[in-house]
Amino acid sequence: MPGPVDVSHPGIYVEEIASGAKSITGVATSICAFVGYAVTGPAEPLDCFSQADFVRVFGGRASGYPLGDAVEDFFRNGGSHAVIVRVPEPGTAAGRAANLLGDPLQQTGIYALDSIDLFNLLCIPRDPADACDDELQPLYQAAAAYCHKRRAMLIPDPPAVWSDHARQGRFDLIRPADLGIDVPEPAARNCIAYFPRIKKLKPASDQTGVFAACGAIAGIIARTDAARGVWKAPAGIEAGIEGITGLEFDLTDEQNGRLNPLGINCLRQFPGVGPVLWGARTLRGADVLSDAYKYVPVRRLALFIEESISRGIRFALFEPNDEILWSKLRRIVVDFMDYLLRQGASYGHHVSCDRTTMSQDDIDRGIVNIYVGFAPLKPAEFVVLRFQQQAGQARL
Repeated sequence: MPGPVDVSHPGIYVEEIASGAKSITGVATSICAFVGYAVTGPAEPLDCFSQADFVRVFGGRASGYPLGDAVEDFFRNGGSHAVIVRVPEPGTAAGRAANLLGDPLQQTGIYALDSIDLFNLLCIPRDPADACDDELQPLYQAAAAYCHKRRAMLIPDPPAVWSDHARQGRFDLIRPADLGIDVPEPAARNCIAYFPRIKKLKPASDQTGVFAACGAIAGIIARTDAARGVWKAPAGIEAGIEGITGLEFDLTDEQNGRLNPLGINCLRQFPGVGPVLWGARTLRGADVLSDAYKYVPVRRLALFIEESISRGIRFALFEPNDEILWSKLRRIVVDFMDYLLRQGASYGHHVSCDRTTMSQDDIDRGIVNIYVGFAPLKPAEFVVLRFQQQAGQARL
């Protein structure tokens, strides 16, 4: 509290007193990290806020450097903030995978992101000419675990074998396990798989090539976040893919129906609409798993709430562990969840922080337990129309 006002003459004195009120501010939701090899540029992570930034620092698109294509797709489809991690020049397939993975002790590869305070999406664009899936599986496995730790979502590129199966019409052979990510593990909740790849003009050429779609998908996610919120599924006719000439395969409803129940999202081409994202499931989204985080917007909303609240209550560290602190924590968390409710992010919520959430042993050990429950809105993945013909003559 400030000291008393020094009054020296009759009149009105104004003193500003800090209220001490705290609040939780929602974190950013669409910062995309890209890890790959570029024509030039620094080794340490660098922020880019436009394609012009990337071209100026990293050299832009070039044949054999898929990072440039992915970043261009990201900004063209609505992305606004990218973090670029450039790894050493590619060598063998094993060398490329090792460089992209990096070393956590030396903070190279994906672990260079340790120095970044926050990112929400991770893309590791693969070279479309690289048909070796086995070398990339350990990379995606480690990247999935890293994203789970950092509350981010990994967008792995489809393995080459999926395209081989699709050419042969063997969609029954396409499996999420081909990515190398352990689907039964919780980290799979932080992964989003899409098929097929996209087609667009090659760098400095008038010929069309096949490219990874991760950058475009990340851009559409960022665009959806800005327009509708992190709780809106980045899919549907509003999720059009810009800057491409088409898709590697034009999937049918039946083929889509084989992949969707496995947790593999499809890119579809529709007359009058163009290419769009047509699915919003995490890699734990297979029907057989019945996971609570089956859908992308539900998982990303949970990550958003976790990250925002964990940052917003840091003031509580080393405060007296008593009812005054618990009441303050309840109030600011409820205020934040009320705000999300008004935005249409959920059906409702419940927040508890009192002696029902903590034992005396917890209190003695300085532990504060806050229980936050929320009822998310799940996407309308299936819209069923029921028609019935009524018997009898229509009245004229």
